[in-house]
Amino acid sequence: MTHSETSLKTKKKLAASLKKLMMVKSLRRITVTDIVKDCGVNRKTFYYHFEDIYDLMKWILEQEAVEIVKEFDLITDYKEAALFVINYIEENAHILNCAYDAIGQEGMKRFLYQDFIDIIKKTITEGERKEGIYLEQKFKEFLCNFYANSCAAMLVSWFRDPGGQSKEEMVEYLHIIIQSSLPEILKNSPGAISIERKS
Repeated sequence: MTHSETSLKTKKKLAASLKKLMMVKSLRRITVTDIVKDCGVNRKTFYYHFEDIYDLMKWILEQEAVEIVKEFDLITDYKEAALFVINYIEENAHILNCAYDAIGQEGMKRFLYQDFIDIIKKTITEGERKEGIYLEQKFKEFLCNFYANSCAAMLVSWFRDPGGQSKEEMVEYLHIIIQSSLPEILKNSPGAISIERKS
């Protein structure tokens, strides 16, 4: 087994222990000692892989949701990506609520923000390619921030209180917003430079 395979196996063990502990304790009350005792590794091993428990929590979300969403073509497959995310939220509601109770709404938004930025950048870059344009960098950064903040805030709010919206409705609303707004924004953005489309 390679070092990277061993490292991934260890991270998964630590992640499984944290998720198990979050079923019976609030995140604030879980310690590194609790985690390493549960999965049979030492503290040095934990700190070799993660800075703290919140870093481990972020890794769990990245591995189980964010990295998978990045593999979708978010321009054409946004419904499938949104449905995957919402199913993940439903299936892991207790864990996400546990994290929310520890760090609050703003903390959860900051927690997810960087990963949403990465996803949105990929989406906008793919949109540029399909529309045959380059956006002015300053506007592209603004657009990434706008969508990333919106997505993070909406998902955090929805898993705390769906407000009567079914997951199918949530997916449909997100699909309508992305499909109708992003192509038009790309076409009408200030300082956009047209390029020859590649087949």
